[in-house]
Amino acid sequence: MKPKARKQFAQHWLRSEKALNQIITAADLQPRDRLLEIGPGTGVLTRRILAEVESLVAVEIDRDLCQLLAKKLGQKENFLLLQGDILSLNLAEHLAAFPHFHYPNKVVANIPYNITGPILQTLLGTIAKPVAPAFELIVLLVQKEVAQRLCAKPGGKEFGALSVRVQYLAECEWICDVPAKAFSPPPKVDSAVVRLHPRIVAPSADNPQNLETLVKLGFASKRKMLRNNLKSVCDRDKINQLLEQLDSHPQARAEDLSVTQWVTLANRLNVTVGEVGEVGG
Repeated sequence: MKPKARKQFAQHWLRSEKALNQIITAADLQPRDRLLEIGPGTGVLTRRILAEVESLVAVEIDRDLCQLLAKKLGQKENFLLLQGDILSLNLAEHLAAFPHFHYPNKVVANIPYNITGPILQTLLGTIAKPVAPAFELIVLLVQKEVAQRLCAKPGGKEFGALSVRVQYLAECEWICDVPAKAFSPPPKVDSAVVRLHPRIVAPSADNPQNLETLVKLGFASKRKMLRNNLKSVCDRDKINQLLEQLDSHPQARAEDLSVTQWVTLANRLNVTVGEVGEVGG
């Protein structure tokens, strides 16, 4: 009997063979790979991955789906199923009880859209505190709007705080579109597959916490010029001077600066800024 998707877990089963194949191709699976799959669901993608890798650790929050997956794949020696919430589960502690399963080097996931931001932070960390050691590769199926923000270029309307934070920590690559009809039940929005190669942008921030806070301040009001959003930490003349050094213009807004320009700005802005609240990207 086919399990019923639960709205509380934002479950949508991917049924498109084309999309499944593109996810697997994007993951560049090798026999030595140790995969982490978040939200394996009914195991459609899981089964395909297992035959290609050294091991696969799947984290599933739904107890009923865990029972289903245990029946389907529990006999596979390279498969470890953990029931829990990826946002609170201490993966290293759990794996310590299973010496044959080493920490994953890659991630593949069709993630719940309502917790995309927290999952990205779990997998990448923050500018001030990146995840270490970093994963070699992360392939995610996300809401198309989020994919556009992750892969956005400076100057575009999609380029925001999320773009800067993630692109500082990883190279972001758009793999393919996935229409709503590719799922059962179909979500209300289209999706896309993205591939992230974790790495710290070079040159890196001298004070990562300063950079993180400046980005939050800079994008606090996207309609305002950057010099106005940053006036609490630096006067207009200083900002204008720094923007000129960055080959930008005094009327620049936060989205006009590239990630490397943001890093340079933070490095040259010789002030210590305090914590501010989270803002959207």
